[in-house]
Amino acid sequence: MVNRPDTKQARIQRHKRVRGKVYGTAECPRLNVFRSLKHIYAQLIDDEKGVTLVSASTVEKEFTEYGGNADAAKAVGKKIAERAAEKGIKECVFDRGGYIYHGRVASLAEGAREGGLDF
Repeated sequence: MVNRPDTKQARIQRHKRVRGKVYGTAECPRLNVFRSLKHIYAQLIDDEKGVTLVSASTVEKEFTEYGGNADAAKAVGKKIAERAAEKGIKECVFDRGGYIYHGRVASLAEGAREGGLDF
């Protein structure tokens, strides 16, 4: 019998460890990323009040293409940067959610930077 490591549990542990250091405020919120097999989600969170300021995902009606690739992630990054600019948010801290900074997570971050967010 082969014992495989529980990758989901390992990601959650990494996320908890990072969340001890990464904290968002109203002026500099936390850009949180969650990715599933078919979609990617991003939100700007104010941890002081515990509220989501801005969110974007591939589940929305605007995104008609497949949401599980790097191109869709980049579009979500640009969309969240655009919505953040409407609310007057220019800076944030990036919370990769325990995922490796590669592929779709890196594409989302790149799209957000191109859209005008600084982190």
